[in-house]
Amino acid sequence: MNKENLKKYWLAEEAMAHIHGWDFSHINGRFTEEANLTWDYTQLIRSHLKNSHNLLDIDTGGGEFLLSLNHPYCKTSATEGYPPNVDLCKETLLPLGINFRKMTHYNKMPFDDNSFDVIINRHGNYDVAELYRTLKPNGVFITQQVGNRNDRELVELLCPGTQNAFSQATLKIQSELFEKQNFKILQGGEVFRPIKFLDVGALVWFAKIIQWEFCDFSVDNCFDNLLKAQQILEKNGSVDGTIHRYFIIAQK
Repeated sequence: MNKENLKKYWLAEEAMAHIHGWDFSHINGRFTEEANLTWDYTQLIRSHLKNSHNLLDIDTGGGEFLLSLNHPYCKTSATEGYPPNVDLCKETLLPLGINFRKMTHYNKMPFDDNSFDVIINRHGNYDVAELYRTLKPNGVFITQQVGNRNDRELVELLCPGTQNAFSQATLKIQSELFEKQNFKILQGGEVFRPIKFLDVGALVWFAKIIQWEFCDFSVDNCFDNLLKAQQILEKNGSVDGTIHRYFIIAQK
């Protein structure tokens, strides 16, 4: 495929870079991400969650994962701030009786003190002091997070020199923040795993979606670097990077 055709293809992928909830099915089969972490996030939650518990999911996305837990709806709350997902949650969660609330200020959550037995958060934001305020005594916060080295090889390939806005996102640093807030760390873990793109068009779509990592990315801005990615793909069969994940279970 010549440069002109590649650019047309990549621009088309860029134009389609929208998601509903947290759905990456558009690039299924065109990238692989090694998901065999050394922990099972669902099982971590189930080991601490009882049907009688009040549960909060912060940054629930479209509520897909939350619903998979099958926790009693009357005991379930959720927040989300991304406008398209807020609308989706209103359509899907509220009719079930789940206490869904829009939230954009993590340092002022719309809940009373000592409201929850368990708070969960997967790949979202949080404020440690607010977690402490809204958890009941002995309540637990369970989170799986994206670390500061996530996708960095890919970011440097497409958008070299981009500042890492998530330098504090490591197991060690975050654990220390929780301990300073008088949390007890019950468990934690951290891993690095490969991610491979088998098609540069899929990488374009991905980079446009993950704007907080690939700052100022566009096909026009990064065309020469996309051509470099295409050369790597043709030589090696894939464009490779690394995902960085960690988890923390902290008790009030």
